[in-house]
Amino acid sequence: MKKVICDYCGKPARLVDSAIVYEGRSYGMIWYCKGCHAWVGCHKGTNEPMGRLADAELRHWKRQAHAAFDPLWRGREKRTRRWAYEWLAQEMGLPREQTHIGMFDVEQCKQVIRICKEAKNHE
Repeated sequence: MKKVICDYCGKPARLVDSAIVYEGRSYGMIWYCKGCHAWVGCHKGTNEPMGRLADAELRHWKRQAHAAFDPLWRGREKRTRRWAYEWLAQEMGLPREQTHIGMFDVEQCKQVIRICKEAKNHE
C-alpha cells in the first residue's frame, strides 16, 4: 500500500473511512492524520490521494479557490475542466501536471483566487 506522509507533522497518514471526519456519514476512504486533523480524499475506486493532506486552514482556502475557479469553466461552451487547468498552469507559471487545486498550498490557493478574479473582471 502506498505510504502517504502528513505535510504538517511528517508522520504517516492512515487510510480510514471518511465517516470519522463527516459526523458518521461516509463519502469513501480518506488519508487521515489524527494528530493534525488533516485529510485528503481518494480517487474513486482507488486508495490514491486526490492531492495533499489539508488542515482546516488549507481546506478553507481550497474551497475559496474552487469557488473562484470553477465558474470560469462550468456551464461554458467550449470550456472544459482540462482547458481551465491548462489556462491556470500558464497563468501561474507551473507545469500542467503540477497544477491542481488539490495539490496547492494556502498561498497558491490565494493566487488562484487573485488570478480568477482578474480574469472575471476582464470578461
